[in-house]
Amino acid sequence: MAGNAGVVQDEEIGYGGNKVQPFASTPRPSKTERGKRDSSALSRILGLDELVSLNVTFGPERTSPVNMVGLVGFTVVRWLAQDYLGLLEILPVWRASLAEVFGTAVLVFAMDTIVISSYETQTKTPNLIMATLIAITIAILLLATFPISGGHINPAITLSAMFTGLITASRAAIYILAQCIGGILGALALKAVVNSTIEQTFSLGGCTLKIVAPGPSGPVAVGLETGQALWLEIICTFVFLFSSIYIAFDRRQAMALGRVVFCSIIGLVVGLLVFISTTVTATKGYAGVGMNPARCLGPAVVRGGHLWKGHWVFWVGPVVASVAFSLYTKMIPREHLLGAESK
Repeated sequence: MAGNAGVVQDEEIGYGGNKVQPFASTPRPSKTERGKRDSSALSRILGLDELVSLNVTFGPERTSPVNMVGLVGFTVVRWLAQDYLGLLEILPVWRASLAEVFGTAVLVFAMDTIVISSYETQTKTPNLIMATLIAITIAILLLATFPISGGHINPAITLSAMFTGLITASRAAIYILAQCIGGILGALALKAVVNSTIEQTFSLGGCTLKIVAPGPSGPVAVGLETGQALWLEIICTFVFLFSSIYIAFDRRQAMALGRVVFCSIIGLVVGLLVFISTTVTATKGYAGVGMNPARCLGPAVVRGGHLWKGHWVFWVGPVVASVAFSLYTKMIPREHLLGAESK
């Protein structure tokens, strides 16, 4: 018995300490494993992996005219989808767009509330109070949304970023849709907390060109002419983009000033332009320059009525200003823009 034990020990040492198991105890592949092997072999035979793969194999058998045409077509489609339209980034963008939805909703609710409360207080300088509070609100919202989505909360900013090449067309479309939804949600929230008298008197703080007011010989429309309002919208939006948003687009200034400073500057510029547009014109019925189509859209959808009259001005003006601003950025050194180094 002792000799047999020694033989077994020597065999274990010779095989690295592992006993040789009998043939009957060798594990056999399960049905699941055999199924995976069979499906993998079938996939290789049918070329399913190659069918769903984006890799293109070059070789004598791959250089036929048909395959070359397919390769060129694939390259063009991929360029359009990825480099130009940015379709491949749509899925991750929806998370950032949530910040645009809620940021714009809070913006509309806060700004329209500020407009209503400023005039309800019946102070001698409601425009100054309104402009100051709007400046503070804009700065806070930009600081809250900038790390997530870039802090656009305004289709004019999104269009400018797209025209200058800082974001893709697909991201811009998603952002603008999110901003419009946020504007409507903000107007709905405001309607839920104000009474019908305030809603009718101030039109939910919406963007208006003219209103119908009682006159000596019946109701008359008072306000600003459409042409004047359009030019005011274009000029103020361009000044807004030129004097504040460019600070955020310019890599050198953004890094030198810091996030808090340039967000505060943007808020200050918006407040200043609101004060100028509501003071210089001093026309009853004109709600002042919009500079944000999403903010004007929300009350128009919820309240309707006269808010739709001339509503196109609050879209065309910012779009024209965004195009003009992008043309201006084409004339300056490209390396100054944020993200230019990655292009």
